[in-house]
Amino acid sequence: MGMPALLDDRAHEWTAAEVRRLRERAGPGVTFECVDGELLVSPGPSITHERAFMRLVRRLADYVDGPPRIGETLGSRSDLILDTKTLVQPDVFVAPLVNGRRPESLEDCKRFLLIVEVLSPNSKRADRLLKRRKYQRVADEYWVVDTDERRIERWTPSGEWPELLTTVAAWHPDGRTVPLTIDLPDFFRDAHGQTP
Repeated sequence: MGMPALLDDRAHEWTAAEVRRLRERAGPGVTFECVDGELLVSPGPSITHERAFMRLVRRLADYVDGPPRIGETLGSRSDLILDTKTLVQPDVFVAPLVNGRRPESLEDCKRFLLIVEVLSPNSKRADRLLKRRKYQRVADEYWVVDTDERRIERWTPSGEWPELLTTVAAWHPDGRTVPLTIDLPDFFRDAHGQTP
């Protein structure tokens, strides 16, 4: 299927609406996003990426859904339109309750308790720089999961540098008395397929 000539035009500023139309024409297997008008194109994820993603979704969903429910865990196929020139699909995100209930639509998701991106070889610049700046404005915490380095980079809204987590990742959102803790050596061994 042919791609528009605009893909080669680095001066073009992409809008969220254009990226949605582009995605419809491209078909499955490739992710299209834009941040501040810059088009981001990513191939399908590796198995290590998918293992890390799936384990995070399960852990976060179990924690967030437990009493008292604090929000909803969603992810990677969800379009978040942060402004007219920014459409992203974070690997995992936790949206807070809206008026005491789970969000009815993605348009209800304007603020986030947590956003997580699992790095891929071609996503490092976007996840650590372009998306990070946007996510720091709309999320209480932003995690960059680096499966190669076996660490999580935790960013806060005002942070200029991440906290590097290598042993335990603890997430303690408002409304919970006990934090979610993830043993990172076990998590990364599992993501790399080193456990049965």
